[in-house]
Amino acid sequence: MHPQHFCMIVMVTTATVVAADFYSSKYDDFDVQPLLENDRILLSYTKCFLDEGPCTPDAKDFKKIIPEALETSCGKCSPKQRVLIKSVIRAVMERQPKSWNELVDRYDEDRKYRESFNKFLEEKD
Repeated sequence: MHPQHFCMIVMVTTATVVAADFYSSKYDDFDVQPLLENDRILLSYTKCFLDEGPCTPDAKDFKKIIPEALETSCGKCSPKQRVLIKSVIRAVMERQPKSWNELVDRYDEDRKYRESFNKFLEEKD
């Protein structure tokens, strides 16, 4: 194999592996403002996550990654996703504390990830 071809294969493989280390960038530009500004919309997402209401396609996608994101303190989140997730979680915590506690009970019943996740939430964006 020609050395240039080998280098190209290594670069493509490396780029693929690095990209796989993050969640899909599909939602990097997700507009969280409606969730942050409208309690009804925020509550509908929360109810979806708790299996208490219908899910929009976006909410379904987010719901799938909640357990892993919680366990890893958003370890596969891109920098943009980290900012978006922190904004939404802080809104739920502040405006819907009961729902937040229900989410914690559902996704971290043993409170194994609470301390590390709280540190993630406190990090500067």
